[in-house]
Amino acid sequence: MSTFNFESREKVIQLLKKADDNQETIVLINHMAELRKQRNPFFLKQKEFDEILKWKLRSQFGRQKVIRSHNTESIIRNVTELTFKISHPDFYTETEFRLEILSCLKGVGIPVASAILTLVYPEKYAVIDFRVCRQIFGDRNQVYTTTFYKNYLSIIFKLAQKYKLTPQQIDMAIWQMDIEIYG
Repeated sequence: MSTFNFESREKVIQLLKKADDNQETIVLINHMAELRKQRNPFFLKQKEFDEILKWKLRSQFGRQKVIRSHNTESIIRNVTELTFKISHPDFYTETEFRLEILSCLKGVGIPVASAILTLVYPEKYAVIDFRVCRQIFGDRNQVYTTTFYKNYLSIIFKLAQKYKLTPQQIDMAIWQMDIEIYG
């Protein structure tokens, strides 16, 4: 179990303000919130899917472009619509279904699936990546399974409750902390 902690809530806020993509993240979260109001049932179009991947993958966006090209507009819509329709009384079971469904899309694994869920539901999810894992678990070389993600998310939830922030904000602050330590 992780014993990761911040010095204070103020430290978390400072880290968020310094994060280079904090404003872009806020814009994407707000955009997803608007789309959720407009689309019932909610789904992503290819343009929105690509925006999320560009945000998550940054300079590595082109890495799996050919593989991702197999994700047609219709497939992206159907897969994301099903993902967001999923409901289960147990949050972690619901999360597992959502991650697995999103992972059906070409070029989408648990880290990218977690990014999609986080931008749509920042109050429920956090992005998983090597930087945050290094800070929480002391190791950047993790195998990102749904079980590992659920364990990670439970740690993030506890921190979010403690500091009265969203899981997304906690994740971003830890990510920024790792950048400041390791560059």
